[in-house]
Amino acid sequence: MLGDYTWDVVEKESESLAKRFNAVTKNIANANTPGYARRNVSFEDQMREVMEQDKKLHMTVTDPQHIPSHPLKIKDVHAAEIKIMDEQYRLDLNNVDPEREMAVLAETRMMYTGFMRIASSKLTMLKSVIAGR
Repeated sequence: MLGDYTWDVVEKESESLAKRFNAVTKNIANANTPGYARRNVSFEDQMREVMEQDKKLHMTVTDPQHIPSHPLKIKDVHAAEIKIMDEQYRLDLNNVDPEREMAVLAETRMMYTGFMRIASSKLTMLKSVIAGR
């Protein structure tokens, strides 16, 4: 649905959460691999910045050498998978804590379910508009 802000947010969040699911499953699968560094997917800060950009003052670029200060768009948000190297959980240098990973998995599942409910509600509204109710 082109131009629909809510739909764009749901789409980008779902895509990013799917990447987090993938990272967490890799972490759980490698919980007993010596030297494995757990992965984390970060995107919430970027989404918050996009959603709160109306509260910021954007500067005008008057010279080509200036750093642009244009408003970000939802399409500019990219979920980044980060390898966490500076934590140690076990002596074999594996830093995967299965309990933490299961908590992250549960949190991600709840967020994904919430966004799918938003998408479902949006589609239900569109169906009723199309049907003329």
